[in-house]
Amino acid sequence: MDNFKEKIRLIFTDKVLRKRMLFVLGALVVFRLLAHIPVPGIDTERLSSFFSGNELLGLLNLFSGGGLSNLSIIMLGVGPYITASIIMQLLTIVFPKLKALYQEEGDAGRKKFTQYSRILTVPLSIIQGYAFLTLLTKQNVIPVLPFFDMVTNIIIITAGSLLLMWIGELITEFGIGNGVSLIIFAGIVASLPSQITQLVYTFDISQIPLYLAFLVAALAIIFGVVVITEAERPVPITYAKRVRGSRVYGGLSTYLPLRVNQAGVIPIIFALSILLFPQLIFSFLSTVDNATLQSIGKFVTAIIANQWFYAIAYFVMVFLFTYFYTAITFDPHSIATNLQKNGAFIPGVRPGDSTAEHLSKILTRITLVGALFLGVIAVLPLLMRSLTGIANLAIGGTALLIVVSVVIDLIKKIDAQVSIREY
Repeated sequence: MDNFKEKIRLIFTDKVLRKRMLFVLGALVVFRLLAHIPVPGIDTERLSSFFSGNELLGLLNLFSGGGLSNLSIIMLGVGPYITASIIMQLLTIVFPKLKALYQEEGDAGRKKFTQYSRILTVPLSIIQGYAFLTLLTKQNVIPVLPFFDMVTNIIIITAGSLLLMWIGELITEFGIGNGVSLIIFAGIVASLPSQITQLVYTFDISQIPLYLAFLVAALAIIFGVVVITEAERPVPITYAKRVRGSRVYGGLSTYLPLRVNQAGVIPIIFALSILLFPQLIFSFLSTVDNATLQSIGKFVTAIIANQWFYAIAYFVMVFLFTYFYTAITFDPHSIATNLQKNGAFIPGVRPGDSTAEHLSKILTRITLVGALFLGVIAVLPLLMRSLTGIANLAIGGTALLIVVSVVIDLIKKIDAQVSIREY
């Protein structure tokens, strides 16, 4: 306890730590101010109803920190940058040179890889900005814009997305923690007061047992998310003894940590994009003048809108994408090769291909736990809403995973900074 108090004191008394913390707070204040500068000519009632019935826009609004629901100049948030990063990681499967740049060329290679992601963010921001403005025009949320005004708004929206990406990178460099994650975290936390207010307004004293049960369930779910997020399977590693002159090197034993949730929140994002993007398209088709396209759009939208269909499809896609993303980000053959080069081996397993197969088997088993966990967390808000019948009594999903992951990462970063100051 005394050690904890000393660390808290050091955070506020150490000049460098205090400066980093204040920089993060200042950057997040600027972000929240930008999220409330709206595009002119908005029908707020139509905008609110449009967002309340669309899960995809709800996810994108999460990444913009509420900027999209306000139709602000940063309405796209860090979504285009996240999409660009995911696309670049997927391209490493197709292009071996890109994979070598990301995995084998150290910090210089990763900086080039990040620069490519930044460049790709620009066309993605332009495309997404035009698509959103067109969709909102069709829904009568904003008036029909002349060509020059449309181009001007797209430029402003693209610049806002790039500005937010830059602020995130400044937080990473001069603050504490990952800047992009902290921006998303701030957007999620900023929406909590309004949700709590709605819950207070709809409070029913006859449902107190339900609220207490929800509180207990929420604490258990948060505890489970923390445990699974931090869980790892240690694989024992032994370094062979090597004699050089009169000295003996190696002979040490350590372990290789394989995380249960190796993929993080990426599978949920993939699944939502694949499942809900068609919903966005068919919703758009249901508003066109052609009767045939209207009927097709309404029919498909009704099927997707079915809660049971949506929940089952969502769970299956998250489960499959967890295995897919883990496979492209963790290469057992590369790990086995590096172990062999450094004179390390897994006790009882031959170096080379046998080590790669052994790691693959372990990864397949623990990924099953991670995939089931992500699938359950993804559909948990839908299940809780259907059980309680109260929209505000829901916990889980992408928001919970992001909040828990960011808080854990931030605590570790602050602890590392404090430890550096202590020694």
